[in-house]
Amino acid sequence: MAASTSYDRNDDEIPFLEEDAAPSTPTPLPVTQVSVLAMLLLAEPIMSFSLVSELPITGGDERSVGYYAGIIISLYFVAETFTVLQWSRISDHVGRKPVLLGGIFGMMIATLLFGLSRTFWTLSASRLLAGALNGNIGVMKSMVAELTDESNMAQGFAVIPVTWAVGATIGPFMGGMLARPRDSWPRLFGSKFWQEYPYFLPCSATGAYAALSLVLAYVFLKRRSPRAMVTRRGSGWKRKRSTAMSPKMMRPLPLRAVLTRPVLLTISNYGLLAFLEMSVNALVPLVYSTPVEFGGLGMSPARIGACLGAFGIMNGIFQFVCFARIVGRFGLRATYVSCLSCLLPVFLLFPLASLCVRGGGPDFVLGCIVLLQLVAMTGVDMSYACIFMYVATAAPSKRSLGATNGLAQTVASVQRSAGPAIATSLFALSIQRNIMGGYGVFFALTLITIFAIWLATRLPSNTWKSQD
Repeated sequence: MAASTSYDRNDDEIPFLEEDAAPSTPTPLPVTQVSVLAMLLLAEPIMSFSLVSELPITGGDERSVGYYAGIIISLYFVAETFTVLQWSRISDHVGRKPVLLGGIFGMMIATLLFGLSRTFWTLSASRLLAGALNGNIGVMKSMVAELTDESNMAQGFAVIPVTWAVGATIGPFMGGMLARPRDSWPRLFGSKFWQEYPYFLPCSATGAYAALSLVLAYVFLKRRSPRAMVTRRGSGWKRKRSTAMSPKMMRPLPLRAVLTRPVLLTISNYGLLAFLEMSVNALVPLVYSTPVEFGGLGMSPARIGACLGAFGIMNGIFQFVCFARIVGRFGLRATYVSCLSCLLPVFLLFPLASLCVRGGGPDFVLGCIVLLQLVAMTGVDMSYACIFMYVATAAPSKRSLGATNGLAQTVASVQRSAGPAIATSLFALSIQRNIMGGYGVFFALTLITIFAIWLATRLPSNTWKSQD
């Protein structure tokens, strides 16, 4: 930092401690603490289902369901964009646990309100409230970084995408099973209330899970002491207990001091990954369900659900079993670049599958293409655990860890809001104007992926810690 600026980094940064030798054996993962964090995180993907087809908000026009559902889903990320950085910075001041408990409580209230909503505006308000009150994902990443070191960080961060995959599988299943209970179990849910609010049961089940997670987190989640002297050097974060820390040493860094080259480069990679992965998530059900004559695969909803359910199970198992071993064997950057490169076959297999269906190819061939695509998507999802490790170690100091994760999550939220809208619009435009045979969207996303791969090669071979 230049001497003319009002903030002198040397005055506020904790003195470097003597570098420790790298541990000969991996540090055991704090299973209890990580498990509690996983329980808190699981509530978010479970509540992400948006069942609006039966609610009186479409005016009876079933063709507009996707339009309303897309807006309602995007509103969550829009609200999160404006608040997640602030929640993460607050956690740097007051600690992680209070913010996590407040976030899960806000999610519980917003989910119950969603179940009691009957108009587009109340549904939108509940989703905005959920996004505004829940800054947990950024805070959780900070806490995982604090609970792990370089020897077990890959194991710790692998829990996040695994938990999300599990929740994304359970959520739609639970929503479909518990929705409209008056039709399924008329003896138990025969009152007029369940007719007027057909989705309150799955929402209340999700709210009950959030309440259980809140109680368990309050009891078992440890609030880490702010009096741990921390810095970043050599093999990783260094801690030293001290009873004589000055208030200045305890203060989080100003936001402008967080905008270092490692942080900016890492966040740029994270933003591109979020954009491309959300584009895939939007295109898969759209392309699979679109009629063959319009460039899709014409698959039935049941078949699409089976494919995505199998993907969720395969994704969770593979990441849980293999991620830490792969990173340990090949290194972080090599793993990230390889996983990100899996986006290339994901996008290029879309037109191949469409040509197979249009040409009357056998179902076996189409099944193999879809299976290869889902396997490649599993690799793409492993990219998230890699980028989480880069974000955590790019922070200038431990006291700015929350702000760094919050800034990264803000950029990712913007891209997650834009990705589905841009990808689906390009899909429609490619078909309407016959751009590259109707497959222009996939080639455009392929070019963006190539740029993302190049940008990923600018990252260090391992974590940013090892570059100091």
